[in-house]
Amino acid sequence: MRGLKAWALLTRALDALQPLAALLARLYIAQVFFLSGLTKLRDWETTVALFTDEYHVPLLPPAAAALLGTAGELVLPVLLVLGLAGRLPALGLFVVNTVAVISLSEIAPAALQQHVFWGTLLAGLAIYGGGPWSLDRWLAPALRRVRRTS
Repeated sequence: MRGLKAWALLTRALDALQPLAALLARLYIAQVFFLSGLTKLRDWETTVALFTDEYHVPLLPPAAAALLGTAGELVLPVLLVLGLAGRLPALGLFVVNTVAVISLSEIAPAALQQHVFWGTLLAGLAIYGGGPWSLDRWLAPALRRVRRTS
């Protein structure tokens, strides 16, 4: 019986940490991609050259891939931090992350491990949502009211 009480206490404590964990995951992953987008924006000529010579994005011309990738890295993290349509930016950044790995002809094992970690965080956010500390959660009652009246 004592073990069950301890387990119940531990479970409640971990459940109480879920909102903070989701927020920290959103902040961490948003920072990674946003800073990457700022780096690309600072030296656009080098960015386009990298997409021409190094990153071989399938189906897109290098300039278009550079523009779309940079825009995604700047806009999607802001939505993710706010928790606004949180699953959409998580999925979008998951795609950006996946394309980055696929597009590099050679990737160091440590860099690949980082991308796997980021992909795992993004998959979790896409599956479970941004958590209670998100605009999505705060806007949900208003959205339900709008759906009922339409």
